[in-house]
Amino acid sequence: MRVARVDINQAEIVAALRQVGATVQHLHGVGQGCPDLLIGFRSENYLIEVKTKSKASKLNALQERWHSDWRGSVNVARCVDDALTIIGAI
Repeated sequence: MRVARVDINQAEIVAALRQVGATVQHLHGVGQGCPDLLIGFRSENYLIEVKTKSKASKLNALQERWHSDWRGSVNVARCVDDALTIIGAI
């Protein structure tokens, strides 16, 4: 069984999202390239893959495939401001 790795900044991003009134469901345990977070905010849903600011932190092959195959919106957040911008909170 694979244990899902959580990026070090994920807890901070989740806390900031919840602070502005968003609901957050963790998806990192799903695996197979599925994004880390499902966010609900102002009657909209958002999928966010959390990565660190490191240039070495990029989508792996499974994530790239999932993102390209998904027929909806999916984004990458590297910091709190990225996540809040994605959901339109700032």
